[in-house]
Amino acid sequence: MRCPFCGSHDDRNRVIDSRSSEDGATIRRRRACAACGRRFTTFERVEEAPLLVLKRDGSKEQFNLGKLVAGLEKACKNRPITPSRIIEIASDIEETVRARGQREIESQEVGIELLNALRELDHVAYMRFASVYKDFQNPADFERELESLDSLDKATPPKPRAGASSV
Repeated sequence: MRCPFCGSHDDRNRVIDSRSSEDGATIRRRRACAACGRRFTTFERVEEAPLLVLKRDGSKEQFNLGKLVAGLEKACKNRPITPSRIIEIASDIEETVRARGQREIESQEVGIELLNALRELDHVAYMRFASVYKDFQNPADFERELESLDSLDKATPPKPRAGASSV
């Protein structure tokens, strides 16, 4: 670790104190330079391997949370969904695909995760996204998807509402 004051690359710099950050994602360390004795702070965080998305055309690109958020924002435009909820959903999807432990994931898998999240969140947003993602060409495509959505809703028991009694 290079001292920011004297520039020494002495690897004998002592760690005086270590603490986790509030979110637990980084570790803050106070160090003392072995050469000049001055103290300085460093931060350590886990370096994540890049997650690559395999596109339909065969190309690869690095996973981009911003693109996921943008897609959600378009689908949820003028719907009663807060921007913080959109970011939370996108982060949950990223966490889900990273948890698979693969360095590469097909774009279809990300799209399916997004569709599943929107299906539970808001049916209008779901239909907006599905119409683009599934490349609807005519009204029959919408009707078929609505029927599928309706039959899925009837087959799935309703979730208990927050604060509702289970008695």
